[in-house]
Amino acid sequence: MKVTVDNNSGFCWGVVRTVDIAEQELAETGKLYSLGEIIHNPVEIGRLEKKGLRTVRHEDLRNLKDAKVLIRAHGEPPETFRKMKEWGIDVIDATCPVVTKVQERIRKFFDKQFQIVIFGKKDHAEVIGLVGHTNGTAIVIKSVAELDKLDFTKKTVLFSQTTMDKETFYAIRDAIRERIIAEFEVGTFEEMAVDFHAKDTICGQVSGRDKKLRDFSKSNDVMIFVAGKMSSNGKVLYEIARSENPRTYFIESEIELKQEWFNGAETTGISGATSTPQWLMERVKKEIETKYSK
Repeated sequence: MKVTVDNNSGFCWGVVRTVDIAEQELAETGKLYSLGEIIHNPVEIGRLEKKGLRTVRHEDLRNLKDAKVLIRAHGEPPETFRKMKEWGIDVIDATCPVVTKVQERIRKFFDKQFQIVIFGKKDHAEVIGLVGHTNGTAIVIKSVAELDKLDFTKKTVLFSQTTMDKETFYAIRDAIRERIIAEFEVGTFEEMAVDFHAKDTICGQVSGRDKKLRDFSKSNDVMIFVAGKMSSNGKVLYEIARSENPRTYFIESEIELKQEWFNGAETTGISGATSTPQWLMERVKKEIETKYSK
């Protein structure tokens, strides 16, 4: 059986940057705290923990002494930075520049008194950070079915969590337009009385993997998708792979592989989320070739 790792998978540049920042600090001092899991991949976290990384929660911050705390790629609300400064914590800000840009754009519209709508998952760390830039007033939705949360008489702007899917984002945009048109009984979008903007803030590296992953999934008999179970991006990409190849299986590490998945297969493809390290996918490949490719 031929086993191939998808050369378009693995860390996005934002995650590479965050891990590089952490590793540089760990190499110098051997000690670093991460506010929340540095990435949604427990195997990679385990590797960094051996170098001295420790994960802390918000409630732990007040009790840290002489500490350096890394802000992960997801970012944080302004209030977190304010409190850390107050408590004398040395902050290493590794927020992904793509996320930082979204935060800045949201703040500009908030200052202009727009109703801020975010397409995303309300409990996701990135979204919590984005909402923080609106003093907690942003409305978070993840489907067209939740549009009743909006006030269609207000000037509105729609943003997206960077790891969501474009198809749903544009469906939400179109649905908001239709509701505003219906609210004011006008004929076209151009005639709408309310100022409405839709800002596609989905990361290009994430959305760009869509077609390539579809093609890769179709080209293999079996697909093994490697990601942390908490990875939002991983869940989206896994569903894309599975939609093209029903023999797609989600694992966090090679210990979850099962012999029956490979019955009759001549080719197996391995792909992963933007938080999945290349070395882990290579390890999965070696395990399949050693134990399951006979």
